[in-house]
Amino acid sequence: MSAMTVVELLARGGKELELECLTQPNGRQPITTVDLNRPGLVFVGFLENFMWERILIFGQTEILYLKRLAPEALREALSFPLQFDLPCVMITSHLEPPPLLLEIARERSIPILRTRLDTSNLVHRLTAFLEESFAPVTSVHATLVDVYGVGLLISGRSAIGKSECALDLVERGHRLVADDVVTIKRKASVLIGAGNELLRHCMEIRGIGIIDVQSIFGIRAIRAQKRVEVEVNLQEWNKETDYERVGLTDRTTKILDLEIPLVIVPIFPGKNITVIVETIALNYLVKAYGYDPARHFNEHLLEMMRRKANLQVLARDDLE
Repeated sequence: MSAMTVVELLARGGKELELECLTQPNGRQPITTVDLNRPGLVFVGFLENFMWERILIFGQTEILYLKRLAPEALREALSFPLQFDLPCVMITSHLEPPPLLLEIARERSIPILRTRLDTSNLVHRLTAFLEESFAPVTSVHATLVDVYGVGLLISGRSAIGKSECALDLVERGHRLVADDVVTIKRKASVLIGAGNELLRHCMEIRGIGIIDVQSIFGIRAIRAQKRVEVEVNLQEWNKETDYERVGLTDRTTKILDLEIPLVIVPIFPGKNITVIVETIALNYLVKAYGYDPARHFNEHLLEMMRRKANLQVLARDDLE
């Protein structure tokens, strides 16, 4: 979602934000940003950095200031922010607005909403709600599993064994988030994966059919959502392909313009993919704590080679 009307805001978040309408909610300007605005110096005519496309918040300070103004000064103060097509104005702490504010808002078709929440609480909840609503979303054909607390997105062509691998992981005590269709949402610099509303925690296992993981393995075997941290791409073994054997080259992939590590796993009959996937999760955790096994091995090998070369030079000098 890239834009939201005030009517949609009330329908989706009105209860959570404890909102009530003081004027008609059918405003001309939709909500298009998660950023909020406070009037500040706008009341005295300083409009240099006034972002009118944001929701305008009136708290105790603003309402108290407006109520202390004489009628003409009040009209002038309100004329500065209300000359724009604001998405809406929100009044916090269930404060009573000046009647002139409602009058001008009705004339300009600017929705005025009121909440029982105080200003800081409203800002926190409203920002979280708008971030959730405006977060970029995509769906991928994959399986998402929580393995040792690491969100592994298992990808690959259809029928390559993603669901079977996830089922084996669940049987070993790990947790399924989603199978077949994974909905991924970007929140700031984090990717959050969840299951399809229809499929939930069901899996399709060829030869068996649809199974319900929760009913078979219990509540411990599922999660509603999980951060996507590593993509594990299953590919059929190809002898002509040069697969990573040392681990010094870090592969990455992009989802919603965010890079995450990518591990390509070649598979063939008899290979224990489940143990390899568990090892990928553990290796990611080790790296997250600052230890890279491949680089440590490489540095140790280079050090041994340097020592051997130095010993050879000393031996040659002794012979001379």
